Amino acid sequence: MIEHLQQIGLSDLEARCYLALHEEANLSGYEVAKRVSVSRTNVYAALRSLQDKGVIRQREGDPATYDAVPVKELVRHLQSHFERTAETLVRGLSTPPRITPSFYSWRGTDQLDNALHRVIANADSMIVVDMFAEDVPLIEDALLHAEKQGVTVILICLGEYSTKLGHVFIHKRPNDLPFAEARKFSILCDYRDAVMGSFGGEVKPTALETDHPAVIETLKNAFYHDLLMQHVESDFGHLLAEKYGEHYEVLRDLYQNDKGWRLW
Repeated sequence: MIEHLQQIGLSDLEARCYLALHEEANLSGYEVAKRVSVSRTNVYAALRSLQDKGVIRQREGDPATYDAVPVKELVRHLQSHFERTAETLVRGLSTPPRITPSFYSWRGTDQLDNALHRVIANADSMIVVDMFAEDVPLIEDALLHAEKQGVTVILICLGEYSTKLGHVFIHKRPNDLPFAEARKFSILCDYRDAVMGSFGGEVKPTALETDHPAVIETLKNAFYHDLLMQHVESDFGHLLAEKYGEHYEVLRDLYQNDKGWRLW
C-alpha cells in the first residue's frame, strides 16, 4: 500500500502515518510516532503536511489527535482534482499537429512500463497485443481496464495463458522452436500507434514507439493473417496436421532443409 500512496504524492513517512491512522483513528502525534518508529519531530512535520494535503483531519484537544480521511473520500477528492487539472491542461496546451511520422525509443523496465501503459490508456476503440504468455501479466490489468471502458482488446498469445480478457488467440509453442533470449512483442492501438520491443535476454527491455504508416500496416497485416489462420485451423486443423504436421514442421523442413532458407 505504501507504494500506491506514494504514487498519489505522499512521502514514505506520510504514507506510513496515513496507514497507521487508517488502522486506528483518534491517535495523537506521539502515538503515531510510536507506531511508525520515527521521531516525533519528523512525524509531526509529516502530519502537518498530510493535513495540508487534505489526507488526514485533526481533532482539537490536549493533546490533539488525528483521523485518516476515509480512503473512498480521499480517492474521489483526488480524482476530482486530477480531472479539473487535466481539463485545464488540455484546454491550455493544444497538441501541435504531427508533420511527419515519429520514432521514439524506450529502454529499461520503468520507461517501457510507462510507455506501454500510456499507449493502452489512450486507445479509443481497439488494441491488438501480440506477446509471449509470461509477459502478459505486465499489462493485463491495463488491458482489462481498457476493455471495461469499451475498448476492444485482442490478445494474441504465444503459449497457454488464462485471462479474463474477452478476445484471446493462443498459439501453441512447438517443442522444437528455437529458444529466443529476447521475447518479442507488439501493441497496436486504433491502427494509429504501435509499440514493438522485447523482454528478457541479457540486455535491458527495449521498445520502439511509432505512428509510421509502414509499421502500422505491417502489424495490421500480421493481425489479419493471425485472424484468418485461427479460423482455418479451427475448421480444418485435423486435415492440416495430417498433411503438414501439428506445427507445420513439414513445411518448415521443406523451406529450411530442402531449400536452405533461414526461417529464424
